[in-house]
Amino acid sequence: MGQILLNGIVKSYGKEVVVKNLDLKVETGEFLTILGPSGCGKTTTLRMVAGLEEPDQGMIKLDDKVVFSRNDGVVVPPEARHLGLIFQSYALWPHLSVWDNVAFGLVERKADKATIQSKVAAALDLVGLSAFGQRKPNQLSGGQQQRVALARTIVIEPQVLLLDEPLSNLDKTLRVQMRQELLALQRRLGITTIFVTHDQE
Repeated sequence: MGQILLNGIVKSYGKEVVVKNLDLKVETGEFLTILGPSGCGKTTTLRMVAGLEEPDQGMIKLDDKVVFSRNDGVVVPPEARHLGLIFQSYALWPHLSVWDNVAFGLVERKADKATIQSKVAAALDLVGLSAFGQRKPNQLSGGQQQRVALARTIVIEPQVLLLDEPLSNLDKTLRVQMRQELLALQRRLGITTIFVTHDQE
């Protein structure tokens, strides 16, 4: 599960066409990078897949389910698309511990305590932060905060992972390390992933 299909996607803001007649197919388990300068439509495309923006024209399918169709009037909301989205800012709750940040999505989905306990522990272990559960985000390095954002997304077991410039706040050495870790994690989990970046490396 996790195939993404975009067909004839068009998106404009006023007179400016940001995405023009985009056809794209991402196979289940594939890691696709969208590379380009600021303003070329990378993030807009990601946001349309996530359901945070509506295309002006076209159709989006996740597996066999149409989640957006302008012609048929189909608009599936973001929370029903079973996606994980990591932003450039990480968007961690500053007042919550690492553990509670990671558990947040499961709590919102009303998972039982035992499920939350085991899944959060597994997610933190996966990103190498088992010992950091009681810390607050401001007590972590940039790389560690990025791992928390990853764990928080992985814990809900999304079929698709959308990454919007997730490494741009890190220094160069850490960016290289986290790129390798991200790819290794994606391969291990087999999650279909779209990675948006302007970094040619």
